[in-house]
Amino acid sequence: MNRLAPLSEEPVNEEEEDNINSSKKTNSWRNWLKTHFSLLFNKKSDLKVLLSVSSSAEYIIQHFTAATGCRKLEGKVKNVYATGKVRMAMVDELGSGGSSAAVGPTGVSQKGCFVMWQMVPDKWLIELVVGGHKVIAGSDGNVAWRHTPWIGAHTAKGGVRPLRRALQGLDPVAVSAVFSSAQYMGEKRIMGVDCFVLKLSADQTDLADRGDNTAEMIKHVIFGYFSQRSGLLVYLEDSYLTRIQSPGTRPTYWETTMATKIEDYRTVEGVMIAHGGQSTAIITRFGDNPKLGPAITRMEEIWTIDDLAFNVPGLSMDCFIPPEEVQKYYPEENLDWGSPLHHP
Repeated sequence: MNRLAPLSEEPVNEEEEDNINSSKKTNSWRNWLKTHFSLLFNKKSDLKVLLSVSSSAEYIIQHFTAATGCRKLEGKVKNVYATGKVRMAMVDELGSGGSSAAVGPTGVSQKGCFVMWQMVPDKWLIELVVGGHKVIAGSDGNVAWRHTPWIGAHTAKGGVRPLRRALQGLDPVAVSAVFSSAQYMGEKRIMGVDCFVLKLSADQTDLADRGDNTAEMIKHVIFGYFSQRSGLLVYLEDSYLTRIQSPGTRPTYWETTMATKIEDYRTVEGVMIAHGGQSTAIITRFGDNPKLGPAITRMEEIWTIDDLAFNVPGLSMDCFIPPEEVQKYYPEENLDWGSPLHHP
């Protein structure tokens, strides 16, 4: 296996980069992968194939960390603060009546805003206000939780996971960590950009942890699309399928697919951070009434980042303590929420 070429630590600006140099870098980058993936066709050794796939995914992440410059943050950034604006709209694609015609928007688009705090390594909190409603979600590193106006505070099943909004180019360190164990799936052109595709799949243990007596998570898959030219994450897609069944009822399946276009990368303290994008969520319910067919709803969101800062003074562990309702029903052993475990 040939020695990998060293990667530049400087962020890549696609608009300003010289076309000739860019073409050379892109071709070199593509040729490296094609050379290594020729093992799939020219070699019989399964070990060499596996090593080739693994090293390709690893190299894509190295390219991403170099392009964003996020290595500068490791060991130096303790917390992150971000504010932004959103515009959301709900669209019914197909009603439960089974009509094949799409239904128009169910209401006007709603404007809103959000604020997000993160503290290394696994603590985060986000407040989103849209159309007069506030939704809060957080993690203290041990338990993730949500608070909505319609069901109040409740824990999120399964282990603590990164905030998805942070994976939309806001936290390149989290992106590189999450996709470090991903599988290389090949090349794909999306939105006019030639990309390398990495895939992550939740294992059975994680899926089981996120279920209960009435709900079973069947799958959760994430795809990350990294620009071949710049190395940046430009598209994120994930989907999960859940089966819900109460005693004496038909099972209902809920499939949610979210896709996010990530753009407007800007430099913040020497690190490339995405400052805008567009997300689409498609929610499909089926199985409970086969005669009526599936009910499909699409939600669209346009988001922008107004401000982002590292190492904000005054941000402490107290900001990430779950609500009292979550503390009361915390599923693990009785933890002292005032102990050093939660307050350094």
